[in-house]
Amino acid sequence: MSEIARHKPTSILAVLLTLTEIGMLGYWALAGALVAGWVTIAPEYMYSDYENPVIVAWNWSFFPIDVAFALCGLTARFAPLRQSVAEQLSIIGATLMFCAGVMAISFWVIQREFDPLWWGLNIWLCLLSILFLFHLMRQK
Repeated sequence: MSEIARHKPTSILAVLLTLTEIGMLGYWALAGALVAGWVTIAPEYMYSDYENPVIVAWNWSFFPIDVAFALCGLTARFAPLRQSVAEQLSIIGATLMFCAGVMAISFWVIQREFDPLWWGLNIWLCLLSILFLFHLMRQK
């Protein structure tokens, strides 16, 4: 009989991952609502050059990787999966989270743009994913 993983966010790390993943899905829901014209956001809260079509396309290019890492992580923690499957999904999700963060930071470095909010959020993605992956490695 296969062991079913029953992941609940009981550790601070699991809670932080869950909140980050839900936050990312919320970000994309808000971005979609913005495109649909259902909401407006003050310009000071938008990313640099947010009206430039190339920058808008760049932002939306993160949609697949962001949604993938969020869904992988949430599924790994909350779906009734075998432990090995949940662990693999967790690793995939954390790896995608790191990649999304580092890709965004790399872009802003190349653009020579610094916004503490956007940098902070993307550095958070990198640090949280690294912390989680090291946590998994220590358990092995």
